Amino acid sequence: MNQRILWGMLYWMLASGISSPAWSQDLSVEEIVERSNRVAYYQGASGRSQISMVIRDKQGQERTREFTILRWNAPGEVEGMDPCGDQKFYVYFQRPADVNKMAFLVWKHLKKEDDRWLYLPALDLVKRISSADKRTSFAGSDFFYEDVSGRNIEEDVHELLETNETFYVLKNTPKDPAGVEFSYYKMWVHKDTFVTVQVEFFDKKGDLYRQYNATKVEDVQGFKTVTQASMKDLRTGGETINEYRDVQYDIEIPEDIFTERYLRRAPTRYLR
Repeated sequence: MNQRILWGMLYWMLASGISSPAWSQDLSVEEIVERSNRVAYYQGASGRSQISMVIRDKQGQERTREFTILRWNAPGEVEGMDPCGDQKFYVYFQRPADVNKMAFLVWKHLKKEDDRWLYLPALDLVKRISSADKRTSFAGSDFFYEDVSGRNIEEDVHELLETNETFYVLKNTPKDPAGVEFSYYKMWVHKDTFVTVQVEFFDKKGDLYRQYNATKVEDVQGFKTVTQASMKDLRTGGETINEYRDVQYDIEIPEDIFTERYLRRAPTRYLR
């Protein structure tokens, strides 16, 4: 691990109030990936968060987005742990005016391709997002559509590169390299909390071109929760910073609001 990564992660740990674990049980790479995926996307049976997004270009000019994410987990059990099965996500934009009432819907499937829809209020148009478009810009930011709901862990081959006092370092290689723009990505997973603190994406030439960092972590209802994160595009010099506010878990959200019907008619009761 180079000095830049080392200092960045030490800063993250200090800022988050998380110390190095005193011990760590032996885990397989599959168990590490499973636990980190659960922490990132599956905590609680449902969730809601208000997001403030700042998109900054190479010249330092900024654009902002304000939106709400709702999440619903399909009931199920995985070896007595929280369910890690199919999910549904609903994203509703409030600001600025040019994206107000825009909505994004995801049905995340483990056994087949996800279903994704985008509602464009200016055109009163519901658009299906194909699997080929899931790794394109989300709302003009440096995050991708796939980053919102997470990448299916079954799509990659996982390798444990290193285990040190604080982190598991993983290499993830796509099973279908023609279907993505990267050749592989590396993850740094905190051993005590299983929070993914950094992800680096490498292109077909093996060059680092995209980097995610969890820059703030808080305890919310007993769950370690990323409340600030950034995504950098090292090719363009752009960076997007997301701040997650008013995060809530295990809230009452009916499954039927995660349908095309509510793309045009926002479920305001659940967005507050």
